Amino acid sequence: MHNVEAFRDLQREATRWRRYLHENPELDYRLHNTARFVTEKLASFGINHIETGIAETGIVALIQGEGGDGPTIGLRADMDALPIVEASNKPWSSKIPGNMHACGHDGHTAMLLGAAKHLAATRNFKGTVALIFQPAEEVELPSGALRMVQEGIMDRFGISQVFGMHIQPGIEVGKFGICPGPIMGSQDDFDIVVKGKGGHAADPHRTIDPVVIAAQIILGLQTLVSRKTDPLQSLVISVTKLNAAQAYNIIPDHVEISGTVRTLSSGLQDFAEREIFSAAEGIARGFGADVEFRYLRSVPGTFNHSEETKLAVTAARNLAGPASVNDAVQVCMGAEDFGYMLEARPGAYILLGNGPTAECHSPAFDFNDEALLYGIGYWVKLIETALTG
Repeated sequence: MHNVEAFRDLQREATRWRRYLHENPELDYRLHNTARFVTEKLASFGINHIETGIAETGIVALIQGEGGDGPTIGLRADMDALPIVEASNKPWSSKIPGNMHACGHDGHTAMLLGAAKHLAATRNFKGTVALIFQPAEEVELPSGALRMVQEGIMDRFGISQVFGMHIQPGIEVGKFGICPGPIMGSQDDFDIVVKGKGGHAADPHRTIDPVVIAAQIILGLQTLVSRKTDPLQSLVISVTKLNAAQAYNIIPDHVEISGTVRTLSSGLQDFAEREIFSAAEGIARGFGADVEFRYLRSVPGTFNHSEETKLAVTAARNLAGPASVNDAVQVCMGAEDFGYMLEARPGAYILLGNGPTAECHSPAFDFNDEALLYGIGYWVKLIETALTG
């Protein structure tokens, strides 16, 4: 077993990998250089079972332990970047204009590579580790996790449990956050087209103005949370897009409204889908207009299973000390497609501190390389805790 300083040399090496990946970000499924880099590193560690081309550019690699037969545990890292212009001003800033690693996936990939190098060298465990390098976490349907599950990785590689990790600004480096049950929300997306009657802006009385109707709908949707949802339950409805005419003097025939719904409950997803349409249709018809409605369930909630959460807490505390883990971390309403893997197999998702940095998805964000030490150590400790004895 190891304390955290045992991984210092690996952290220095992983820092070089992480900065290379940060300089060379790739988007969605188009991770050809990233996948090649990961595959070459895995092979250099002496890992012989490497399967590529899963969900286009995803990778699963297997490390057999030397302790005898045992289960297969999956460890997942996402690899894709975001279409954001970087403003971190670091020497290793993105070399690809308009693309950057603004959510820490470069660090996630480097941490799992560091753990893979250690586990392949020591093999001090029973059973098998399945290293899952996933594309397209940042896209809408079909996301990389969904496609990897649909392509059968859980059955194909005999994975019995699966674990994920994500960097978290605002948590101190060396600290972890986790909780049993819901830890991140689901993501649903909706589109409403308000269909009225357009005309000249000087003659609004001759129109059925969809702009005014859209404004009423946007305001009306807020009461679904404030007046029709139990205040002890979590529901977020945010309108994020509004598209109407492009000229000052035109009242358009239609207006497009789009937004997102976040919740921790499938029942509230049903409620939101039903009530958003009902509210929009009722308001529009009251003005003599009509609506078209589309509702897409994009990502399920991320739900930590009880026993696997206890295992994750034990591993993190064994690595960094009893005070290093907040095992009742506040739930985040952001969404994470790792939820698909947790629907397929029991497992747990843990947050790793990045310190007082810019938030994820900010142009100023950068992964804190000191956190690599704890991420590598956590993965190793998790495997040695779960697959020994």
